[in-house]
Amino acid sequence: MDVPGLAISLAFSGGAFVGGGWWCLRRLTQLRFLLDTPTSKIRSAAQGYTELYGLLRELPQSQVRGPLTGKPCVWWRFKIEEQRSDGKQREWRSLESGSSDAWLELEDATGACLINPHGAEVRPSTREVWSGKQRHPLRVQQQNRLLGLLNSGRRYRYTEERLHAGEPLYAIGEFRTTGASQQGFDPAAAQGAVIREWKSDFAGLLQRFDQDASGQLEDAEWQRVRQAAATEAAVRHRQAAAAPARNELRKPSEAQPFILSSKGEDELARGFRWQALAGALFCLGGALASAWLVNNQL
Repeated sequence: MDVPGLAISLAFSGGAFVGGGWWCLRRLTQLRFLLDTPTSKIRSAAQGYTELYGLLRELPQSQVRGPLTGKPCVWWRFKIEEQRSDGKQREWRSLESGSSDAWLELEDATGACLINPHGAEVRPSTREVWSGKQRHPLRVQQQNRLLGLLNSGRRYRYTEERLHAGEPLYAIGEFRTTGASQQGFDPAAAQGAVIREWKSDFAGLLQRFDQDASGQLEDAEWQRVRQAAATEAAVRHRQAAAAPARNELRKPSEAQPFILSSKGEDELARGFRWQALAGALFCLGGALASAWLVNNQL
């Protein structure tokens, strides 16, 4: 019995079983969130996990451009690969990759919402792939002829994906509206928050309210602290209420999908079903292969 070979085969089949099962469950869970979360209008969206659909708008003074093509956009993702050969086969190895951290703005008929793309599964419709002989296609390289000849043997593949202003966008994530005008005011909680903030600088608190310089706050002095904190909390609330509401969508704090896609919900759901099926087949294949190896090799 070839024990090392059996161990390697079991590792592959077990990996297919575990990985396929995990992928199937992941896509089914995401599919459930997509189908169970109704699409909301931005103006009337409830606070919390929300699904939105609208058009991307370019933010004022935004100058986002694709790093490999230089084309204007509102979000990008890129990858640079180099073709390498060991004499028998050629393969592409990743050299650089990255994605934009610029905020997006989604607009529907009722309002606008800013989106922080950090942590999102972004699925853009625009994807360009091409190849060349320079590592960075936009970088101006002043090379002499000899260096150009030395570089001619290398081959690079570039991939750039982009979202553009005016394109439709499906977004699902954590929706929050900031600004006290959109939130209830709890005087006791706001007062407590101010007092905790002041207590973090206790020396400053003593300097302001310790009138007898005893090094501690007596009952009467604590009463003045509470009165001043209540006044400060009310002032902060009025200032926040005067500011316009700001809608934001970001990555949920819980294990819920955060997806930004140029494709609609129906197309996403169809893709998730097929991917879940593929994961289930891998899981089943890994289980059958493991069972066959155990029964026939041991």
